[in-house]
Formats: sequence, C-alpha cells, structure tokens
Amino acid sequence: MDSNSGRVPEGEMNRREWLKTTGAIGAGSMLAELDALSGFAEESGCAWEASITRLKLRHTWTTTMSSSEYRDTIQVRLTRDGVTGIGEGAPIVRYHENAQDGKQAIDAILPFLRAADPWLFQPLMAGVSRQVQNQFAAKAAIDIALMDWIGKKMSVPLYRFFGLDPEQTPITTFSIGIDTPESTRQKVQEAASFPVLKIKVGLNTDEATLDAVRSVTRKPLRVDANEGWKDKEEAVRKINWLESQGVEFVEQPMPAEMIEETRWVRSRVHLPLIADEAALSPSALPKLVDAYDGVNVKLDKCGGIQQAVRMIDVAKSLGLKTMLGCMVSSSVSVTAAAHLSPLVDYADLDGNLLIANDPFRGVTVEKGKLILPRGPGLGLQPA
Repeated sequence: MDSNSGRVPEGEMNRREWLKTTGAIGAGSMLAELDALSGFAEESGCAWEASITRLKLRHTWTTTMSSSEYRDTIQVRLTRDGVTGIGEGAPIVRYHENAQDGKQAIDAILPFLRAADPWLFQPLMAGVSRQVQNQFAAKAAIDIALMDWIGKKMSVPLYRFFGLDPEQTPITTFSIGIDTPESTRQKVQEAASFPVLKIKVGLNTDEATLDAVRSVTRKPLRVDANEGWKDKEEAVRKINWLESQGVEFVEQPMPAEMIEETRWVRSRVHLPLIADEAALSPSALPKLVDAYDGVNVKLDKCGGIQQAVRMIDVAKSLGLKTMLGCMVSSSVSVTAAAHLSPLVDYADLDGNLLIANDPFRGVTVEKGKLILPRGPGLGLQPA
C-alpha cells in the first residue's frame, strides 16, 4: 500500500488485475507466490524475455524417436542492474514438448518472474515448478538464465559457485546418430579427435551400424538404444553382442516403463546399463536401483541446473553412477551442464558440436576433455 494515500501502487494493481483476468494460471496461487517472492517492484528494472532459436544441424540427426534437419530451442534472458543472464532449454519430443508451447508457458508467468527477487533463486524456481505443469525445457531455460545472472553478479564462474574444480571435468563422448553405413563411417572419421564415441542404436540396422563404426575405428564405444528394444530376450542378445564389440555400457535399452523387464535383462548381461528416459527426476531414481547401474541427468529433461544437482546427489546416495547428457542445443545449455561435470562419472555433452549456427562460445573440448570457460556465470561469449 502507498503509505501516504492508502492506495495500491499503480504497477502492483496492474499486475494483480492481470492475474485475476488471465486463464493461463490460477490467480490465487500466483498472488501468494508474488507476495512471498516480491523482493523489489516490477519497476526496478528486472526484465525477462523468452524467444525461440532455430539451430541447424551439421548432419541429419536420427534416433529411434525422430529424424530432423534442425531443432528449435527456447532462449530466455533475465536483465537486472545492467547484467543479463542467458538460459536455454531444448524441448524433448518424447515428453510432448515443443518450443512454441514452452515459450507460451514462460510468457504466461512473466508477471510472476518480473515481481520475484532473482537472488532468491531456490524459492523462485520452486514457484515456477508449481505454476508451470510439465514443460521442463522451459523451466530449464529459466533456471539457467537465473544461475547465469547470479554468477555474473557474484563475479564467479558457476563451477566456482558450486565449489567444483574445473580441472576435474570428464571426457565427453561424441554422438553418432543413426544413418547409412557410408555416412556413419564419415561421421566417425570426422570425430577423430574424440577418444570415446557414443553410437545411437535401437533399430534393425544395429549390426550394420556397429560394423560400419568398427571398420574405421577401434575406440571405446558407448551405446544408446533410446528405448528401442521392446523384447527382453532381444535386449539380452543385443547387449551381449555389443560387449564383444568393445562397448563400455548401454543406455536405456528398453522403454522407460519396463523397469522389471530391464531388471531381468540386467541380471543376464555384464555391461552396465544407464537410465535416461526412465530417470526424469530425483523421486524417480529409487525405483531404478537393481534395474540400472547409473543415470543420465539432462538439464532439459529435469528442469535446470538446480534440479540436476539434486538428481546427481540422490543418484550417488543410491550407489548409482552418474552421467551428464544433453539434447541438440547451443553452447548455452551445454555449457551450463558442463559447469556441473566435475560432479559426475561420465559426460555426453556434445549437442553444440552437432549444429552449424551456434550463437555463443562457451565450453570447448580438447582431445575429448571438457574445458570450462573462466568468465563469470556461464562464461559465454558471442560467436
């Protein structure tokens, strides 16, 4: 209230009136969130903006789920006090997400975001999760922009904020999508500087794909079936054959919901199994014990940096190996994940290397090892 007139300030009235009339989000819960998180007024200079960025792929990208020439991601910018935090989320078709819906979800809560104090980043993101159903890529974009802003305001890289050693980053794999044998050989040769490769399988062309890879390299391989094997006996046969091909582990061999079948498979193979589509959140992990040996944590899948850290902590507490993965995306989200990579056993952070029009420079790779930028926040630079 205005202390002199007893009236609600005009900016606050506009915001509350908007919330009462919009049908996108329940006004009562939103108003409660605003009351809890309004550390400053909307007029203080905090601005949030969401947009869609189209990323063009160097090669057609094919998995068991889709094939595409480009990917649309959601980019978010948070500006306050002359500092801009940048975030990105790559919508995942598997979870019925797309960039347009994600942007609309962010646009619907802009009054909430503008009224909240970014320094209160944990309750802010808790509020976002309560107000936005699903749309985890959109949540990730908000969270990454928020954490980039925090790091820049504190003048520290995010790895320093989390108390991590940048020299302890793991080797990242380079991913080879499903393709013809000729194109597969070409892609493998283009990835000559990477000591470990990740090969997409899960179709009836698996043997031809591995034969093509092995015709040009003897490097260690990691394999991702993307839920491609629906029969548990087939999964056992495939995995035992892959062991003879120098494969280190297999990611998501069967559909996510087939946990008991995967547990049966795991008891009959020697290669470790890593959950991806079955590992969506910290609460999903306990039921994966004894079915999988590890989990693949993706910021786009779980909703951002803060939630990824929670997933990694829970996975470790359950005795599971940890891996940081990514979607096809720019250096924004890949660099955000890379800042957390000293926490994990494995990394598959190459999504930015698969595109031809990356708008930023961030994490780099030298002989497979992730090299983190030393600037504050994410440490991004324009390309």
